[in-house]
Amino acid sequence: MSEIPTQLFINGEFRSSTQGKPAGLINPATEEIIAEIAGASAEDVAAAIESAHEAYRRGWRDLTPGKRTDVLFNIARLLRENMERIAQLESQSIGKPISDARDEAALGARVFEYYAGAITKFTGQTIPVARGGFDFTLRQPMGVVAAIVPWNFPFPIACWKVAPALAAGNSVVLKPASLSPLTALLLGQIARQAGLPPGVLQVLPGSGQETGDVLVTHPLIRKVSFTGSTSVGSRIMELASRGLKRVSLELGGKSPNIVFADADVDRAAMESPMSVFANTGQDCCARSRVFVERRVFDRFVDSFTAATRQLRVGNPVQDATQLGPLVSAGQRRVVEDFISEARKGGRRIAAGGDRPFPRGYYLNPAVVLEVEPSDRVWREEVFGPVVCIRPFDDEAKMIEEVNDSPYGLSGSLWTNDLRRALRVARQVESGVLSINSNSSVHVEAPFGGFKQSGLGRDLGMAAMEGYTELKNVYVGE
Repeated sequence: MSEIPTQLFINGEFRSSTQGKPAGLINPATEEIIAEIAGASAEDVAAAIESAHEAYRRGWRDLTPGKRTDVLFNIARLLRENMERIAQLESQSIGKPISDARDEAALGARVFEYYAGAITKFTGQTIPVARGGFDFTLRQPMGVVAAIVPWNFPFPIACWKVAPALAAGNSVVLKPASLSPLTALLLGQIARQAGLPPGVLQVLPGSGQETGDVLVTHPLIRKVSFTGSTSVGSRIMELASRGLKRVSLELGGKSPNIVFADADVDRAAMESPMSVFANTGQDCCARSRVFVERRVFDRFVDSFTAATRQLRVGNPVQDATQLGPLVSAGQRRVVEDFISEARKGGRRIAAGGDRPFPRGYYLNPAVVLEVEPSDRVWREEVFGPVVCIRPFDDEAKMIEEVNDSPYGLSGSLWTNDLRRALRVARQVESGVLSINSNSSVHVEAPFGGFKQSGLGRDLGMAAMEGYTELKNVYVGE
């Protein structure tokens, strides 16, 4: 398994694309091409879906829970044995710092372990009904599921879609982002080596418009699980609606970070930079709107800015690096446009916003002050290392401003007042909220958003439910 996987993974083996047009994969830290990746054609997509459907019908759906458990535990074991390779591929593909990539490789293995253990604990109900007799529910697999994953966290998100879908008895066609297909292809190979029957997991790199549209609209696809931008998610929902397919969407975010004066302000200021700048800000959970109670505003900003300047931006393969490059030249241009517009509008750039190196798609993390609620940099998802910080005086007005956003994915709240923490947590419109913490993702807990941040949930037992149909059975007396 030393070679980089670059072909389509269909029916348990790597094969060439029928369109024969590979695309170059660029290392964003060096701007060099590291691989030529096959792109699936419409014909390839159809072949993969039909193969997945046949594998589902042939026996994966009917395999005993104990045997499915063994397969998923085997996948987790092989993932752990290949964690360094997974991390290196991820770091080369998208410029992710190697320490983060190693953590995410381990997270992928934990996800498979969790759902392997969940299989035998995932049960229906017995229900007393007015007519007597015996009523019970079954959780049954859907069939073939399409999983479409983004480039910012490609390996862990692939795992947290594939693992619960397989655990529930579905087969999966996995479409990685065109910028980050390598670890998804490796996942397919590892799953096959772990004993997953051929065809149960297919991996199809390719462009979103060409490959993704065919995948979403194919009649044998029963559900589409997508993580990515809100605009693409809206299109997927529209296409899927034509066949009344089940859809789960984890989309964009513009998450708040709320700091009250009674909090441990120094701790909040020291820990908050990585809540927005981790993964070079390319995170839908990034706490990019910071609300700070006015009487501690200057103190917080000074500490936050000092901590930001100390972040280590550099070569992602070095252990000490905290922030690598942005994923592409195009993504960096988008981020720089936000910063330039803010600067031209008279906003103060307290730190960063410049390029630290002549080569690679690097950008120093930017702290923007004196912004207004109508500013584009305050309202829109930047998806880069940019944070905006504003003071507030009144709790109620602040919450109104927090919720004055089309998004509602994640956020943090810093306070030592328990009553305030519970009161504000109930009022903030987001699917995930952390109190005195920046943690958004827990394997055991549901993850997803409100409003235009999505539908449905990944992770936890909620994800298992989302990959099944609920059937009710009544037995008369």
